[in-house]
Amino acid sequence: MSSGWKGILKQVAPTIATALGGPLAGGMVKKLAGALLGNEEASEAEVEKAVLAASPDTFLKLKEMETEYAKFVLDHGLNLEKLAADDRGSARNREVAAKDSWTPRILATVVVGGFLWTLYVVLAGSVPGMKDPNTTVLIGTLIGYASAKADQVISYYFGSSAGSDRKTELFNRKT
Repeated sequence: MSSGWKGILKQVAPTIATALGGPLAGGMVKKLAGALLGNEEASEAEVEKAVLAASPDTFLKLKEMETEYAKFVLDHGLNLEKLAADDRGSARNREVAAKDSWTPRILATVVVGGFLWTLYVVLAGSVPGMKDPNTTVLIGTLIGYASAKADQVISYYFGSSAGSDRKTELFNRKT
């Protein structure tokens, strides 16, 4: 299970969590801000804080939003996976049109290499003060961030499957 506020949303309101990962993310953050904070102009950080400090009433609001959003998607015949695929496709078409094959490769190498280097440094015990809780939290955050970025690079080059995610979700529900 993923951690953090989006992980909580994935468990409580999976359709909303899916929208946060696609082209509708900005609008969904506004809707969440309006429902949870009463202010659609609140920042994503404020929404994150509200979800992480959620009360049972907050979870109820999220479930209601989930139901309303799912109904909206059905009523309007929206195919969220197609929207997300089109969004990724337009980004890749832009890259092809730009005819710049080196920049993404260099960035991907730096991101994945940086992640592997960070892991090596930590696992080799090269970080002084690892017994200090503040240092440990900082290192854990750094590894989590680097891991997420490396995952994005891998997904970009090798793809990610919404069907695979759905299969995993169904399997987890059965178990």
